[in-house]
Amino acid sequence: MKLKRNNIYISVLLVFAVVCNAGCKDGVIEEITSLNTDRAFSPTELTVTVVNKTGIRVAWKKVNNAESYTIEVFENADLNFSGTPVKKIEGVLIGQSPYTITGFSGATSYSVRVKAVGKGIEDSKWVSAVVKTDTEQIFNPVNLADISAKSVILTWPEGEVATSISLNPGNITHVVTPTEVLAGSATITGLSGETEYTAVLLNGTVTRGTVKFKTNVDIGDAILVSSVDDFKTELGKAVGGEIFALAAGNYDFLTTTFSVEKSISIVAVKAADRPVLKNLSFLMKDGASLKLKNVIVDGGATSGAGVINFAITYADGNYGDLEIDGSIVRNYGAGILGLTSTSVITKISSVVMNNNIFNSFGTGGEFIDFRASFPEKLTFTNNTVYATGAREFIRMDAHASAVYPASKVIITVNNNTLNGIANGGKRVFYVRIPAASHEIIFTKNIVANSNGLLANQAATNLATLSGNNYFAAATMLPPATGSVKVDATGTALDPGFKDPATGDFTISQSDLKSNGIGDPRWK
Repeated sequence: MKLKRNNIYISVLLVFAVVCNAGCKDGVIEEITSLNTDRAFSPTELTVTVVNKTGIRVAWKKVNNAESYTIEVFENADLNFSGTPVKKIEGVLIGQSPYTITGFSGATSYSVRVKAVGKGIEDSKWVSAVVKTDTEQIFNPVNLADISAKSVILTWPEGEVATSISLNPGNITHVVTPTEVLAGSATITGLSGETEYTAVLLNGTVTRGTVKFKTNVDIGDAILVSSVDDFKTELGKAVGGEIFALAAGNYDFLTTTFSVEKSISIVAVKAADRPVLKNLSFLMKDGASLKLKNVIVDGGATSGAGVINFAITYADGNYGDLEIDGSIVRNYGAGILGLTSTSVITKISSVVMNNNIFNSFGTGGEFIDFRASFPEKLTFTNNTVYATGAREFIRMDAHASAVYPASKVIITVNNNTLNGIANGGKRVFYVRIPAASHEIIFTKNIVANSNGLLANQAATNLATLSGNNYFAAATMLPPATGSVKVDATGTALDPGFKDPATGDFTISQSDLKSNGIGDPRWK
């Protein structure tokens, strides 16, 4: 046993002697400070990501024996790298990583590879990755002045190549000419009035842009109105289904409450030049429905004697749809919609408010106010609301619980910019109808500058909360206290509103913009 141990000691000493002879000088071990190879090391930690939909950003860690790097991009996803690359960039320095390459097609897969290039040695082996670009969006927003009842002018950056534009509904195809490519503009005709179209710009089969727009009312199917007297006369003759097309201008109704007894639509002749209906409110009667599109409805003031409280109120009965689209409603003593009787049972089949601006409301009632009444569906999307006073934002009371539909009341509030609402400890949702009788969907909204609450009623059913941002509205975020309900998924980013004092809520915060939070008009 002792002999074996001595043999081990002798072996270790021999190995040390060999190492010392090879790397020692004067009995001192020299530190190895360089490694000479005949080939550059391959880059490490390669990442390839998409930026601005069709750009590709390539990033990697540097290697010590590389002077520069070469990037090649192939239009495929097989990593075989056969044929000719669509992009090849040589002489890239490590200080340029991450390196962004532009000019790719949208919705296309690419194979990307990178190698290191050294001085006097062989290039490294390639490292590679696959990436797919996003669908392009080079369409400009459609100018309201470029929309008529039967045509539209669509634009994109001058010189950007396209071969066709497809529009639906109708399965319409417009072949893009070389002249239109140079101008970045095409006029599409043969459309139908009062129709929402989706247009897709194509280069071959690759999508380069998508945009939605709605055509104006076809005056051939509408009653043209150019004065208050015209409006009163035509409304008095209505039998139901009429479309009143108002020419641009100011219509002062001198604090008038209009009784609406039939199903009518009030629309602008030109969406780009909205008519102003001042000192006016609507009282809905049993069986009627109302649509307001591309108009400005102005109550005249938010306080003082003779002020109109709600823009729209309802009497007892059952009603069709209420739709407000592309409009501005402002200067009312209370809110936009009032069904405030606690004894009158009123049912509305659907309330839809989309793409509007609501501002300057007083404290005479909640912004949207249901007491012994209910809508089967309430949809509030793509709107901006500000200067609403310290009142509840959406109120629904339990007085009519016995008659709520078994299919639930669906309340959808998506993609809105809500500034200064529900202040003074009021609530965004003051909903007291039974939880089993309703469902609230609240997504991708910006709530700003509010000390109010999201909700605090046990019955309020916040079924879906997602993608919302609460700036200077900390009481809507955790922690919750007592009966208060908060949004545990919400963020608190500063939107960077451009000029909220003048109603300009353009946002500068990049995450909110890229994630599509808030009213789309401000992105």
